Amino acid sequence: MSSAENLAKCLERVVAAMTRISDVRGDVGELIYCGYNINELAGKVSFEEVVFLLHYNHLPTRKELEDLKSRLASHRDLPKSIVDLLKSLPKTTPPMNAIRTAVSALGCFDELAEDNSMDANREKAVRLIAQIPIVTAYFHRLRQNKPLLAPDANLGEAANFLYLVDGEKPSHEKESTLDMCYVLHGDHGMNASTFSARVTIATLSDMYSAITSAIGTLKGPLHGGANEGVIKMLQEIGSLDKVDAYIEDCLAQKKKIMGIGHRVYKTLDPRAPHLKRMAQILSAKVGEAKWIQMSERIAEIMLKKKNLNANVDFYSATVYYSLGIPTDLFTPIFAIARTAGWTAHVLEQLSDNRLIRPQSIYTGPVGLKVVPLDQR
Repeated sequence: MSSAENLAKCLERVVAAMTRISDVRGDVGELIYCGYNINELAGKVSFEEVVFLLHYNHLPTRKELEDLKSRLASHRDLPKSIVDLLKSLPKTTPPMNAIRTAVSALGCFDELAEDNSMDANREKAVRLIAQIPIVTAYFHRLRQNKPLLAPDANLGEAANFLYLVDGEKPSHEKESTLDMCYVLHGDHGMNASTFSARVTIATLSDMYSAITSAIGTLKGPLHGGANEGVIKMLQEIGSLDKVDAYIEDCLAQKKKIMGIGHRVYKTLDPRAPHLKRMAQILSAKVGEAKWIQMSERIAEIMLKKKNLNANVDFYSATVYYSLGIPTDLFTPIFAIARTAGWTAHVLEQLSDNRLIRPQSIYTGPVGLKVVPLDQR
C-alpha cells in the first residue's frame, strides 16, 4: 500500500464512479449534462426538461415533457402529518434542518419507500422533486404565521415555488430567472452531497435516506451554504466605496472570500456568467444596483490579486436576493434544484451497484497496554 503522503487527501483525484449524468471539466471551465454543454442548455430548456434529461439521458419530446409536468404536479400535495410536523418545529429552525427532517419523514408515508425496484425508485424520485419545494415554501410560510396555499397545477416548478412563498403569481421575468437557476444547479459531477447520496444508496438503503444524506451534506457552508455567506458578506460591507478596504483586510488576515474560487474549476465557473447577467438585469429592474456593483468589484480584485474567479454561489446570492427571497432560503433553493441530479445519481448507482467502501491508513499508536482503572 502507498504511504500516507502519496494518497489523495479527502479522496481528491480518486474516481468514485463511472457516470453518464454530468461532467465537470475544471481545467477548461466546462459543465456537461448528458452530452450537452451547460451553455447550450441555459436559456433554451426548462428545469423540467433538465430533470427528464438527467433521468433518461435525452431531452424529452413534447409529450414526454407534458407527462413529466403532470406527474410532478400530481405529487405536490404533502401528507397532513408532514404539514403537522412542519407546524410543530420551532420557528427558529434553520430551513435546511426542517427540509432534512421532513424528507426523512416523507419516507414513512410512502408505500413504495422500501421498494427498491427501478420503477418504484423513479416514482419516488419524481415525488421528491415535486415535494421538496412544497416543504420549503410551507415551512417558510408557517414561520411567518401566514396561511398555506394550495399548489397550482397550472404552474411549472419555479413559478409554483415562488407563488407558494410570495402568495402571488410571479412575473414571467421572475419565473424564468428562477427556472434558469434551477437548470444551472441541476447537477454538478461527483460533488460532496451527490457522493453522500450514492454512498447511502449503495448500501441498498432507500431513496429517502439517500436524499436526506445529500441534504445534510449540502447544508454545510463549504458546499451549498456558500451563497448565504456571500450575501451576508455584501451586507457586512454595506456599500461600494468600502469594498476595497474590506477585501484587503480579509486578504491580510487570510480570511476566505465566500463565492470566490472553486475546488474543481481552475478557470471560470461556466455557470457564473449566466448568473452574473441575470443579477445585472434584476438589479437594474427590481433590486438595488449596489449589490451587483459590489460583487463585480470584489470579483475584479480577487481575479487581479489572487487569480481566482467568482463561482456559481457568488452571483446566485445577488439573484436570489433581488428576487426577494430570504437569505436562509438560498441553500434550500439549491437543494430543490439539485434533487434532480441527486435522484438521477441514486438511480444510476442502483443500476450497477456495489458497496462504496474506501480504505484509510491508521496513524494512531499500537501496542498500548490497559492500566487498571484505579491506577489511571
